[in-house]
This record gives sequence, C-alpha cells and structure tokens, in this order.
Amino acid sequence: MQHQIILLKEGTESSQGKSQLISNINACQAIADCVRTTLGPRGSDKLIVNNNGNATISNDGATIMKMLDVVHPAARTLVDIAKSQDAEVGDGTTSVVLLAGELLRQVKPYIEEGVHSQVTIKAYRKATNLCIEKINEIAVTIGKTNEAEYRASLEKCAATAMSSKLIHGQKDFFKKMVVDAVLMLDTLLPLDMIGIKKVPGGGLEDTLLVQGVAFKKTFSYAGFEMQPKSYDNPKIALLNIELELKAERDNAEVRVSNVAEYQKIVDAEWGILYDKLDKIHQSGAKIVLSKLPIGDVATQYFSDRDMFCAGRVPEEDLKRTIKACGGSVLTTVGDLKDSTMGTCERFEEKQIGSDRFNFFTGCPHAKTCTVVLRGGAEQFMDETERSLHDAIMIVRRAMKNDAIVAGGGAIEMELSKYLRDVSRTIAGKEQLLIGYAKALEVIPRQLCDNAGFDSTNILNKLRQKHAQGHKWYGVDIMNEDIADNFHECVWEPSLVKINALTAASEAACLILSVDETVKNPKSGGGDMGGMPAGRGRGRPM
Repeated sequence: MQHQIILLKEGTESSQGKSQLISNINACQAIADCVRTTLGPRGSDKLIVNNNGNATISNDGATIMKMLDVVHPAARTLVDIAKSQDAEVGDGTTSVVLLAGELLRQVKPYIEEGVHSQVTIKAYRKATNLCIEKINEIAVTIGKTNEAEYRASLEKCAATAMSSKLIHGQKDFFKKMVVDAVLMLDTLLPLDMIGIKKVPGGGLEDTLLVQGVAFKKTFSYAGFEMQPKSYDNPKIALLNIELELKAERDNAEVRVSNVAEYQKIVDAEWGILYDKLDKIHQSGAKIVLSKLPIGDVATQYFSDRDMFCAGRVPEEDLKRTIKACGGSVLTTVGDLKDSTMGTCERFEEKQIGSDRFNFFTGCPHAKTCTVVLRGGAEQFMDETERSLHDAIMIVRRAMKNDAIVAGGGAIEMELSKYLRDVSRTIAGKEQLLIGYAKALEVIPRQLCDNAGFDSTNILNKLRQKHAQGHKWYGVDIMNEDIADNFHECVWEPSLVKINALTAASEAACLILSVDETVKNPKSGGGDMGGMPAGRGRGRPM
C-alpha cells in the first residue's frame, strides 16, 4: 500500500477547482450588494457601527468598504480597488465595486458550464482596451482660454460629484467653494494644502473658505487674554521648544546640602527660561507658535510685550503654516533671524461658533486655503468632509486631465453599445466580451433602481437612443426619464471612468485567475487566550 504524503502543515485548509472559483465570485457579489444601493443622487446611506460603538453614516463607497471588516480573501480585492480609486481619483468608488461585481456575475454561468477562465480573462482585457480607446475618442476637452467658461465647467464637474452625496441640496453653494479652493493652489495642486476644520453649530451655509491657514486656538494659560488678537505683517517664529519650567523631580536627582545651593539651581532654571524668552523678543517676532507647550510664565511674558503665542500646535497645521508663511521649525532660539521666520499680511483671532480660530491670511509663499465647516451633528459634518474631499479630487483631476464625458450612465450605455457592435465581428470564444457590454449596464440600471424607477423601461429607451447615434443620453433622475446629460451639465472627468473600468476589470481578471485557496493554520490555534487548543492553562507542554 502506498502511504499518504502529507505536504502541508496539519490544519491547513485547501480548496480548489471550479467550486472554489464560484465561491469567490459569490463572495465578491455579496460585497457589491453591500454598496449597490448607495449609487447615484437617490442612493441610500449606510449606518456603520464599529467595535467602540461609534456610528458613521456614509454613502461613499470607499468609506463603507474600509469600515466593513471583510475577511474573505478574494472579496478583499474589491475593498482594495475601492481604496485605490479613492486615492487616485477621489470619486467613482461605488461604481468601481459594482462594475467588478457585475463582470463576475456575467461570467459565472460560463464558468459553471466549464468554459476556461483564461478565455474570459482574454476577452475582458480586450474589452477594457476597446473601452478606453472609445472614451479617449469621444471625450470632450475643456477649453482653458475663456476663464469664465473654464470655471463654469469645473463647477459642473464638482456639482456632479456632489449630487450623489448628503450635501446635494447645497451643491450650488459648495461647488463655488470647492472650485475656489482648488484654484487657490499652486500648479502642482497639492491636496494637503487644503485644510478642512469642523466646528459644530450653525448651518451648512455658514461654512467659510479662508485664503490662508486657519486652526483652532490651542490650550492656553493665564495672561493669554491680554495678548493682542490681530497684527498686520507680523513676523512668525515657529519653534519646537518647551517654554515652561520643568519640575526638578521629573528630570534629575540633585543632592544639595543647604538652601542656598538649592536656590542657585532654581535661579539657573529661571535664568535659562528668561534667556530663551528674551532672545525670542529681541528677534522681533510678534507671533510665537510651538509644537510643544508654552507655559504660564512665557504666556504672561509675551502678553506684557504685546506678543501672541500658541503652544501645542498640531503638526499638520504647523507644516501648512511653514509652507504658506515661510520660515522653518527651530529647535533652538539662538538662530532666530528674518530668514528663519515666517510672515503674513494679516493675523487675527476670531470666534467661530463656540471655538476661537487663529487666521493667517495673505501668505506670501505657497498658496493654501482652509475650509471651516459648520453643521449640526458630528456624523453629518464627517460625511460633509468626505463629500467635499471627493469634489475637490474631481476638480483637481478635471484641471490636470481636461477631458470630460457625460455622467448619469450615458458613457456606460455608449460603451455597451460599442462593445456589442464589435462582438458581432469577432468569431470564436472572444465573443464573451458581450458579457462586458452587459455588465456596463449595471450603472444606469442601478441609478434607476435606487430612485425607484422602472429600470427595464428606461434602459430600453436608452438603448434605442444610443443605437440612433445619440451618444450622451443617460438617466434623468429629476424627471424619471432619459435626457442628453452633456447638455444637462452632468459631467465627469474621463479619467474617473477610465480608472474605474481598468480597476474593475483588473480585479475581475485577478479573481478569475485564482483556482485554489490555501489557508494556513493560525499559530497557537484555538481561542484559549493564545494557548494551543486542548491544553489546560499552566500545564507543561
């Protein structure tokens, strides 16, 4: 008799073949079903509660994906493509997951009948390339010559990105703010130069856009109220130094034989502190910002000399202040000179809601801006921040890649019609790319379903219009009908669509190419507080 060969460690789970592939496809469909209802202007929101009991309300695909603790290895691929779409383009995170799920759904019956997955992969890759060529061919370029028109087209892209979000009611107010914010930046459009600060209270319409840096007043000691709250053209010292007295016992052990010696130690400490403060004062700085605490003695000292100080400034705010106002963070006061200090045209402290904010405006170096968000509930403000992030990313993309297409399912229907036409000219199994054409229709169909329309009826109308050569016809959510979405100003950067199609098709091909899953056993096994299963605690091995 031949003995059984044990190749893998005991406890390893291994499953392979057709059943494994079908199981992976089912898991991915379950993930797509989670976010399916959040697509479009009439999409629903999801309320997700984490282990700490904090609730998040969102309809942003990437946020939902991050918060779902997905353990299925194949389904994690969809979480990754949603994250990559969010990082690369900012919007279209729900669409990309839906597309990937639908591509797998279309291929499932063929896999069950025994068609080899590599045939499908080849067809899908070909279809993706055809789609990208078609998008590049029909995309419309935004003209940059006429500034008013260019701005209006960017606003339309921002409004489209926000129409499916929680703040769609205020999109006219926010689209101007988002475009203003992005136009204030340098040519590289760095995202970290747009700060978003949330202040509870007030309505959404009370949100401000500050051309410069703004951050919340930091913790302050007595004497703070006596400091001036506004300056013109001040010098700004940016430090990474503690300006307070340390309790001796915290730092060192010093043995003294009489009181006079102890007094010398105390005097020396005060001397060091006052020496630092004098140097800061003599440098001509009017505003002192430090990453570390500024104590009560220093606060009082500065207020006596009409200087303003803030300690424990968050690092990101300090970095933005450096980029905007110039200067550099110093770890010693010995090097304070004009070249190492920042400046701005105006500094003031204002009350916003229940918080005080420090504003630096008219910054000479980098262009930066801060959005101060107002709103009622905290979850509502968090969702508004996510919505603005998506809109800001879309405007950046539209500025960098100035080609746009119509949204609302129009481009998907046009690509679907194009792929059907191409598939009729191909002999052999690669006709499978008709599955890709069917999958693309999931976007307009889901837009209709989420709004409560008859999706079959509307899709039939769309197919007829696209067959007649009306390439920009898509779903009209407002009138339960179809409309020329390019004319209706529902616009999206073509890059969003190209990225979504590429990522969805890559994910689908990746999952189809897997035919075996091997799970290694956990080290230690069991749930006995890290003990191997089947052993009592404390017993020898």
